[in-house]
Amino acid sequence: MKPTINALVLCSLLGMASLAKGALSITVDPGAGWMGFMHVSELPANGGAYLWGSGWGVADLRASFADDVLTLAPNTISDPDPYWYIGGGAPGNPGNKIMDANTYVEFLPGEAAGQTITFSGMVLENSLTSAHTVVAFIKDFSADYSSFVAETIMLPASGAFEIQLTTIDDPGRHVQYGFQMIGVNVWETDAAPFGQVRVGPIPEPGSAVLGALGVLWLAVRRRR
Repeated sequence: MKPTINALVLCSLLGMASLAKGALSITVDPGAGWMGFMHVSELPANGGAYLWGSGWGVADLRASFADDVLTLAPNTISDPDPYWYIGGGAPGNPGNKIMDANTYVEFLPGEAAGQTITFSGMVLENSLTSAHTVVAFIKDFSADYSSFVAETIMLPASGAFEIQLTTIDDPGRHVQYGFQMIGVNVWETDAAPFGQVRVGPIPEPGSAVLGALGVLWLAVRRRR
């Protein structure tokens, strides 16, 4: 009887190893090396044309960590130039641009090539108005960033989210995961009513599996 039980345990462990190969589970981690990128477009009323994009500091996107909770808020520009605000920057004046703020982590070259990536987290608050949307994403860019494949999910009002993408097995590609907030820029003193999003980590799925294997292993030892 013992060899049969031991064989079953070994098969279970080998099976889990096989499933884990080529799989990567990630969640919201303040130490993961977050980056920022902003895309700017005209308002839909002005044609909605894409204008430009550049790397921004994470704080400039109005993204910040408190312990392991990431807060994302609509973008504010302190420049009062009418380029940014209709009638110039001042309380009550509406924004004049659509801001596409990307707060993300990018894997090292080749690190995530050919991997099945699962990105999950827990939404603690989502009080955004209809002026802004936030999605979680995994993006797999070409070597020159000119194209990408992606998986996205709109963040819920509260609760867990999870997305999965199998990346292209090419070490020259760039794989990112994170959050994308899109909406009009707002004057700083007008920002609070537009709401915010707070998102944190959830336990990685693998921890439950490891716990189950531990129970099975103890059961085997007791039967010896």
